[in-house]
Amino acid sequence: MMSIKHVLFILTNAAEIGPNNRPTGYFFPEVAHPFEVFDHAGIAVEYASPLGGAIPEDGYDESDPAQLAFRNSAAIRRLNHSRKLSEVDVRDYDAIFFPGGLGPMVDIAHDLDVKRAVVSAWEAGKIVAAVCHGPAAFLGVKLEDGTPLVHGRKLTSFSNDEEAGYAQADVPFNLETALREEGAIYSSADVWQEKVVVDGRLMTGQNPASGGPLAKEIVKALQGEAA
Repeated sequence: MMSIKHVLFILTNAAEIGPNNRPTGYFFPEVAHPFEVFDHAGIAVEYASPLGGAIPEDGYDESDPAQLAFRNSAAIRRLNHSRKLSEVDVRDYDAIFFPGGLGPMVDIAHDLDVKRAVVSAWEAGKIVAAVCHGPAAFLGVKLEDGTPLVHGRKLTSFSNDEEAGYAQADVPFNLETALREEGAIYSSADVWQEKVVVDGRLMTGQNPASGGPLAKEIVKALQGEAA
């Protein structure tokens, strides 16, 4: 019998961002779409955040069946009782996943427990994945030899071109630029178009359209490993 795989979603606790106090949180479809993929594949999902507890959200669209289903699921109740990240051992999971939204630019980008979790998962041979603004989790993460995690690795994230038309006045920095500055081999599709980059165990998606496709790549890797 194949053992059940487990993915830990690590979410933001930030409810606002920037000089205009723009409301934010995690971007709803970037949890709902990946959850749908994992759930369909029989992969268990659990939730953590730097502070634990309820998670602010942004971008809910009830006309999207996947989002509506997640809104009415037991899974979202579990999400809003997220575990405190410092009390979680990420090595107990097969993959960690950082959804986007603007919130991660506030806390996930700098939180030391996040950085420790990324290093711990990576060094334990786990899949480390993020979508949209989620790759902010990788900034400042250094491996044992002192090199940045992203240095020389292929990835994507919300692009500078996308930010220019979305939240340029609100974000403290541009994620694409910051990842490039740490040595990432960054690439992107046209604005709002789906793009997923898989570089071994580092898996990233560019924007909201990429959340489900990224989850499918994670499933393929986990099921391949099981096989």
